[in-house]
Amino acid sequence: MSEQLVDHLAELTGFRDRDILDVTLVGALRDLLRPLSVAIYRSVGDQGQERWLTRAHLGQQDAVARADPVWADVDSLPLLDAYPARLQAMSGQTVLAVPAAAGSPDLTVFAVSTDREVVGVLEIETAGPMSDESQRLVGSILRIYRNFEGLLDYSERDTLTGLLNRKTFDESFLKATNTPALVSHADTRRAPPSAQQHYWLGVIDIDHFKQVNDGYGHLIGDEVLLLLSRLMRSSFRFHDRLYRFGGEEFVVLMRCAREEDAALALERMRANTEAYSFPQVGRITISIGFTEVKPGDTPSGAFERADKAVYYAKGHGRNQVRSHAALVASGALEDDSIIGDVELF
Repeated sequence: MSEQLVDHLAELTGFRDRDILDVTLVGALRDLLRPLSVAIYRSVGDQGQERWLTRAHLGQQDAVARADPVWADVDSLPLLDAYPARLQAMSGQTVLAVPAAAGSPDLTVFAVSTDREVVGVLEIETAGPMSDESQRLVGSILRIYRNFEGLLDYSERDTLTGLLNRKTFDESFLKATNTPALVSHADTRRAPPSAQQHYWLGVIDIDHFKQVNDGYGHLIGDEVLLLLSRLMRSSFRFHDRLYRFGGEEFVVLMRCAREEDAALALERMRANTEAYSFPQVGRITISIGFTEVKPGDTPSGAFERADKAVYYAKGHGRNQVRSHAALVASGALEDDSIIGDVELF
């Protein structure tokens, strides 16, 4: 048992991918405890309307873990209060659920937390009550899991805002746009073929941010950056990828069916920022440029197009959202992604 445990812990901490990390965790617990099933669920969505996202689920006979797609429609996911035992475990305590009927499996639910908060639960179904020894084993493994996630956060996230940092962008861009979810449920959550989704990249730049730093100092400037990151979290969906590239430049990677949908989301961010009263500074505005991610795009190619749209917005009044494609169509920008008959990616 001890040798097997060490092997699983070595495997668990050998990955730098959070999806694989969750799959590895449920796989290790299934091998060690031989339960009927083991699963990780995360709480996602707006406050008051949070829902359960399945990160990884393994039954006794499952060859691979099941998971909800990363870009799942939040309204299709079950509400938190639909699962009282999970909701109770979110308070930080281990929950032992009594079987609803004779022969039903026992359920043990553990809180899954980061250094800052409880973010979900680990749910284990067993044929009988889980022993104290097994509960302690799960608790110890979850502490290692939490510490390892903390190390990932330290390397992947901006220390000031908590958003993803610049060095994670290329890898997560390619993963999001070129590979599907690990394994998705074959159910009604899958979008119909007619509802084809496209990826969009938006670049957000704070207008006149140098004046904030010069006039109020860098501590106040940092507070503006922190508050703007919170506005981003509240303005976009839980699965949209939010980055701080450095200074006053932020990036969002989202998936929408139409350009109008992407523009609407970015306009919401612009309006929320303009309406917010920043302490001491008062009102600030942002300029936003965005582009559709094209087949075969490189991260730098997509970013360059969106950045050109931002540059145009800042040079034509600021405090606006501009589409690179619309600017090219109007003749305001040249489409330099095509030279002759060769398309450059």
